Amino acid sequence: MLRKGDFAPDFELPTAGGNTLNLSALKPAPVALYFYPKDDTSGCTKEALAFTALASQFEAAGACVVGVSPDSIASHEKFAEKHGLSVILAADTDKHVVQAYGVWVEKSMYGRKYMGVERATFLIDGEGRIAEIWRKVKVPGHADAVFAALEALI
Repeated sequence: MLRKGDFAPDFELPTAGGNTLNLSALKPAPVALYFYPKDDTSGCTKEALAFTALASQFEAAGACVVGVSPDSIASHEKFAEKHGLSVILAADTDKHVVQAYGVWVEKSMYGRKYMGVERATFLIDGEGRIAEIWRKVKVPGHADAVFAALEALI
């Protein structure tokens, strides 16, 4: 289980437009790395829109916002276009990154157990260390809380 102060596991994932995102290449910029279950679902859309609404503030603070889910690049591109999202969406289709961050967990809905992504956010400082962790995120006010923690960090 990752903790505050640990180095964030590095990764390289595909993003929209045929690009690739390498976490360590973003240094020395702080990164708000948020994991979400599925493109274009109610909670995930609200979270992505909240981070998009603050994108210019994160950028002005020198930080990047990256959303990660197991959905495909095609799904991410459709999701971003439909909702006008300006955050980076990375596709972890093989689930290596969600596993490395400990957010690929057993979930339960209507008595049925299944594996899925636990909504979580990791604020990573410019040296690549985890400065803050939010697990089992409730969407309302979350993006604001992450930005406030970023402001306290820089």
